Parts: sequence; structure tokens; C-alpha cells
Amino acid sequence: MRWISGFVFLLILLAADGFAAEPEPIILYDLRYTDAIDPTDQRQLKMAWDHSHLVSALQGIVNRDAPRLYILFVESHHRKINIDQYWLDYLRKPGNWLANRPVREVNGLVELVRQFTGEINGAIVYDPKVFATSNIASTVAGVENLLPIRYDPDPDSLYSQLVVGGPKLAVKVRLVNPDGTSRFTGQGTIPDGNRSSTGSAKCDAHLWMKERYLDTGLCDGGFGAYYIDQYWMKNPRATVLNHHCLTNHDYFISKKAFFFDLHVWGDEAPIDDPQQKIGTDVETLKELLLSAYEHGGKERMIHIGGFVPWANKYTSHVGGKHEPVPTEWEYGKVISAYNGYMDADAVDDGAMANASFFQHFPLKFEYSQRWTTRKELMDRKLLTTDGQVNVDGRQFLIFYVGDYDCAAWLYRWIPLIWDDPNRGKVPMMWAIGPHLARRAPMAMDYQRRTASPLDYFVASDNGAGYCEPGMLQEPRGVSGLPSGLDAWQRHCEAFYRQWGLTVTGFIIYAHGPVLNDKGYACYAAFSPNGIVPQAGPATLLAGNMPVLRFDHDVQEGDPVAAAEHVLRRIEERTKAGLPPFHWFRNILKTPTWYLRVNEEVVKRNPKVELLDTPEFFELYRIYLQTHPEMAKGIQ
Repeated sequence: MRWISGFVFLLILLAADGFAAEPEPIILYDLRYTDAIDPTDQRQLKMAWDHSHLVSALQGIVNRDAPRLYILFVESHHRKINIDQYWLDYLRKPGNWLANRPVREVNGLVELVRQFTGEINGAIVYDPKVFATSNIASTVAGVENLLPIRYDPDPDSLYSQLVVGGPKLAVKVRLVNPDGTSRFTGQGTIPDGNRSSTGSAKCDAHLWMKERYLDTGLCDGGFGAYYIDQYWMKNPRATVLNHHCLTNHDYFISKKAFFFDLHVWGDEAPIDDPQQKIGTDVETLKELLLSAYEHGGKERMIHIGGFVPWANKYTSHVGGKHEPVPTEWEYGKVISAYNGYMDADAVDDGAMANASFFQHFPLKFEYSQRWTTRKELMDRKLLTTDGQVNVDGRQFLIFYVGDYDCAAWLYRWIPLIWDDPNRGKVPMMWAIGPHLARRAPMAMDYQRRTASPLDYFVASDNGAGYCEPGMLQEPRGVSGLPSGLDAWQRHCEAFYRQWGLTVTGFIIYAHGPVLNDKGYACYAAFSPNGIVPQAGPATLLAGNMPVLRFDHDVQEGDPVAAAEHVLRRIEERTKAGLPPFHWFRNILKTPTWYLRVNEEVVKRNPKVELLDTPEFFELYRIYLQTHPEMAKGIQ
């Protein structure tokens, strides 16, 4: 009988093992209907906002520890392709990450919520009249595993379907009174505390969140999110319809980030809160950032997704005093003063989905890249046998292939740019921010797996994130905090090491100061083979790190016009006595475009030579070493 009982026990073990090995299905939800609405129909518009907000929050909660819920949403408006489907198809190919995961589609939002009732603690209901409360709801959703739902007693509303009826989600937090009147009024004291109102319901709501969630450490101060609040519904066609960016919330909700939407200028009232005392928005933002710095951002830096919503708010584009780009720079200046950096989901390619899902993609420990040697430069006739740069009338050229400083742009443009059949025919310096591996790791891994010998990777602006590095140096304006250079160096070193980076392709100073000696030393620690700052000396050898000042953007779409621009600028620089090394920045251009531009340049001037990244920067370093007058820095 023993052998029978043993045999039965073995069968049980095998059955249990087989059951445990069955992969959990990916739940798929198609959210594209929210991007196919008539935005002039208020019911459709509210539905699109409410559904997108709730689904993204649900993703952030249920994908926090494992990849479980995937959505289809982001359509490219440049070419007919669904970006989310593109990545799902790629990841499910044989041998890829999701090859063995079945997919089960769920239809209907109520049914989707029912799928995950065990993961949800209830709802947070926010106020349609106080726009800021939608972002506060995203903050609370991440901390307390609650679904954000806009108060709306209409029988067809999501509130009626999920709170009043349907699963009847318990309302655990209210940002609006049960009768629909506003909790945040900009008068008296801020709810649930003793602090006097700022005079702005918008800022009071942010400060309520700060005191309850940031100051207490319930939020992770190392993650923030700057996305437009429900004011978006005032003008949903200010840019592409999906740029409410609600589907970007999922990753930051999974990280228990703090959300905000505040003006960064202190000399005007914001368009969405014109009655507030001027400067209240930016002072509120500084309070949030200081609390985040003290609760996670001091040593780690603060990863802030999103971007100034300039098409809808805050700029001259919609009646403000300041142009969009200076507003971007002022925002960068303020957050950098508190160790913040942008993952800049900018108009109009800023919408992304599924980052909370992708964060679990298994990256390699290290993605190495080779640097060149002096022997190889000699073999290429770029160096003479006595170690001098073999100029011989030549002009050396490199293109900064950008701008990939936000995960959304990388996510959306890989099918349209990286997959171009002419990639690999000319050297290309791909400027990819290594911090994008947090939200789009599979895209960066895909690039490295499929790169040609002529594809080389450097960090985009300004390293492992878009900050203004001069604002990390002491004395530190805006915040008065101690130097953030050590935190920035630690942050960048880890990312650069993993991705084999030694060059920072572009450094934006914007409204911050230029790098000083300590700033250069900071960059030399993780970017020893070169940096390209926006300002400062035209040439410099900082220790042994070559420094080449930013030159020109070349944004002409026509390759002939672009080539003429390049050659004209090379001639101007040569007449000015600058060295024969030329850097040009380009945004969202295809390999075909670079191929055609290079063909036109060489046809007009065969002495101009497009180099690959190691050749260009190593040759430039040697040039500086052998021209001490330029190594010391010229203007």
C-alpha cells in the first residue's frame, strides 16, 4: 500500500506543479473608444476623461508588483499604427518576454473593475469644479489603492455606474462634499487641518495633499508627476485629443508619486485660477518640492513625469505673459533647485500607456559599448603616426539624434524612426536618456539588440534626466539647499554604467547658471568622453573630458536645405577660428533623412566627414590635448 500512496502523492505533486506553472493571462482592455469621441459633446468628453483616468489608476495599482493589465490606447497621428499593439505584438513573439502569456480581453469598464475587486480598497471622489482635485485623486489613488472617480450625479456617469450602482465602491476619501458642494473653497482654513487658506482652492487642494501624503512619507518623494488636471476639458483640442495624458498616470500611481499642475512663474496669475494672489501657484510648488526632497529626493533625485501644459495653460499661447520655451526652462530651473528632473512628456507626442506594465521587463545587468583606440584612429587615417589629428583640410561632423528625453517619445517613435530601413547606412549618435529605462525598458533593450555597428548611444539632455545642472551647484538659487551634485553624480553613474554610456550629447542650461569647476568634475565622473553644453566656452578640456559647446539646431525637413544649413555654419565657424569639429542637433528625424543630408553635404564639400561617436569625441580630445590654447577654453 505504501507504493500506491506514494504514487498518488507523486501525482498530486505533479498536478500541483503543472497548475503552478500555468502562466497568468494578461488582461487586455481596449480604451481606444475614448480617443474616438466628439469633443464638442460634453457627455462624450466627460466619459473619455473619466474612463481614461480610472483605467490608468487601476493599471497603476494592479501592475505595481507584476504585469497584469494591458491597454490599447495610443494611436500614432503620424502614421496609422497603434503603438500599444506594436509593443504587445513584439513582446509576444517566440522567445520574447510575453511569448508564453495568454491574453484575455475584457469588455466593459464595470466588468474590468470586477476583475480586480480584490486589489481595490474603494474609491476617491473628486470635485469637477476644483480642477486640481483630479491630480490630488491620482496621488491618493496610488497611496491607498483607490479608484479616482469624478463626482457626477448624471445617471450615465461613471460615478453612478460604480459608486451609486454596480459594484457600489465604498468612497474612502472625498475631495468634494457628498452633496456635490466643494470642500476646497479658498476661504477659511484648509480642510482637515489648521492651516489658513491660501485664498486659492487650487493651491489649498495641493497643500492638503502635501500635508497628508508627502509630509507623512506616504508618498514616495522620489517620484512626481506634472500632468494637466481636468481643466483639459475646457479645450480638449488645444493639441491632439489624447494629450490629457491620463494614461501616463499609471506608472506614477504604481510608484506612489505626488501629482501636481501648477504655474511656475511668480509674476502673473495662472489662467485656470485668475483670482489667486500672484505667485501662489509657484510658492505652492516649492513647498511640494521641498517636502519631496526631504522624503526621498535628497539622495535619489526626484523623477518627475510630464511637462508644462503650455497648449492649455500658463503661456502666451493661451494669453499668458511668457512664451512656451522660456516657461519650460523656468520649470526646469525650479525643479532642479530641489533635485528634480523631467521625464518630459511634451506636446504633442506626450501620451503613453502601459508603463506600469513595462516596468517589469527583465533588463540585462549591463549593455556595453566599445570606445575607439588610437591605433584604430591611425588605421582610419584620422591620426598621424606622431599622434596629431590628421586634419588635412577636413571638417569633422556629428549629428545629435534627438530628442529622446522622455519615455513617451521613445515609446511612440521607435516604429516610425528606429525601424527605418536605412538605419545602419550612416553613423548616428542616438541620444537616449538612460532614465527612460524606468518606463520604456523594452524599447531601450530592443534598440540595443537590433543596433547596427553604426548606431551608437549617448545620454540625451542632460544626463539621466532633464534638469538644469547649474541649479545643482552652490550657491543654489530658488531653494537655498546644499549642493545636489553628489546626488546627481550617484544617480547618473548607475544609469550610465548599466547602459555603457560615456558621453552626454547635450546639456541645457536654460535659466540656470553654467557649470563651474565642481560641475565639470561631476560630469567627468560619469561622462568622461565628452559633454556638449548649451553655453560656456566654445572649447575646453575639463581634466581629460572634452567639452564642445552646442552649436546649431538643424530642423529643416528638406535634406538639401538641411545640408546647406550645415555647410553654411561650418564655413562660419571655420572663419571664426574654431576647431574643425561640428555638432548639430536634430529632433525626430529618420535615418533616411540623415542619409540624404550626409549625401548632400559630401556632394557639395567632400572634405566634410561624418564620424561615429567614439571617433568624433576621441579625436576632439586629442586635438585639444595637442592645442593647449583651445584646451584652456575659448569663447
